[in-house]
Amino acid sequence: MLEDATLQLLQAGGKRIRPVFVLLAGKFGAYDIHRLKHIGVSLELIHMASLVHDDVIDDAELRRGQETVKAKYDNRVAMYTGDYIFAKAVESAAFFDEPKLHQAMSRVIHEMVVGEIEQIRYQYEWDQDIKTYFRRIKRKTALLIAGSCELGAIAVGAPESSQRALYRYGYEVGMAYQIIDDVLDFTGTEEELGKPAGGDLLQGNVTLPALYAMHHDPSVKERITRAFMDGEPDEQTLAELLTLVKNSGGIEYAKELSERYLNKAYQTLETLPQIPAVHSLSEIATYIGSRRF
Repeated sequence: MLEDATLQLLQAGGKRIRPVFVLLAGKFGAYDIHRLKHIGVSLELIHMASLVHDDVIDDAELRRGQETVKAKYDNRVAMYTGDYIFAKAVESAAFFDEPKLHQAMSRVIHEMVVGEIEQIRYQYEWDQDIKTYFRRIKRKTALLIAGSCELGAIAVGAPESSQRALYRYGYEVGMAYQIIDDVLDFTGTEEELGKPAGGDLLQGNVTLPALYAMHHDPSVKERITRAFMDGEPDEQTLAELLTLVKNSGGIEYAKELSERYLNKAYQTLETLPQIPAVHSLSEIATYIGSRRF
């Protein structure tokens, strides 16, 4: 059952962007695919495990256009599946005996869990500030991408200056990535997202476009608060709330901030040795910025 549940998520697809960052970061040292593959696998499994647990917390039925583990089996199986995948991630990383590598990976997992707990803590908290949002997405998303870049560099003995620069680049790209994801939840379709649009708002996860809308127009905040007073709003009410947020300027504001992070990422790349991998990292940043709003 564990293997079936795990394979279901693996075969559902995904960008596999974290292993890509590991492999590209490995170009800044003594590139060795036989070392790097253990880090790439480990980080993708950590990401997968967090998704399985997320779907339980969010009571989500769809992930990447397919039934979630939680929906196909139940919450208990999903939680143990997530734990099993985490254990596999640790097993893959056990290939290495460098303490620095294990410390960096432990730090990433720790911060991810704190970010998830913060998301639960601030669910349906319509008065939160933007600083809280940035701290949450940093922990939930950006640090795993930063860690992917850093760990790839550590695994091949890249210079510490390159390790630091790659970590910074990963953080900046990761922040942009999550902001754009949060925008797409308002502007995308279920077919494009692989899950229903507006899911974040429906689950009480207050993201940047909604925060902007509520801060700049008290009537939007009042309408959203009122819609959730008696439980989950119906489809028509949710559609109205999404339109309010989209018309508030919140989408444009979030897009501008994501572009600022991407510009910082490009600047960070300029500090690295100018090898072909820098061009690939730059193209990934461009791809992230070009995802449809």
